[in-house]
Amino acid sequence: MTRKRAQDPNVCGVTAAIAVIDGKWKTSLLWLLEPGPCRPGELRRRLPGLSEKVLTQALRDMEADGLVHREVHDVLPLKTLYSLTAFGRDLSEALAPLSDWGHRRLEQLTDTRPDTP
Repeated sequence: MTRKRAQDPNVCGVTAAIAVIDGKWKTSLLWLLEPGPCRPGELRRRLPGLSEKVLTQALRDMEADGLVHREVHDVLPLKTLYSLTAFGRDLSEALAPLSDWGHRRLEQLTDTRPDTP
């Protein structure tokens, strides 16, 4: 879904919400930022497979959507911290029941798989 479509007031709320977290990394970034601010390098280390380019784009999108706050400290070398905004925390709390459901589903899938030798 395009970002423009996600801002269309005629789409349902679930569609608009999913557009904000669409992509492979945004929900993981929300989860990692929940406890407190993180530097980009720390986020990359905690998410193996996430390139610097994709991280930067995801954080920019999330900042544009009002989910994260970017704070740059004017020291050498520059120190950048990302943290959740109140709006981002609201989204993270709203996703918690969905996360619980996902874990229950994974358990159910594990319980119903036939044992393989």
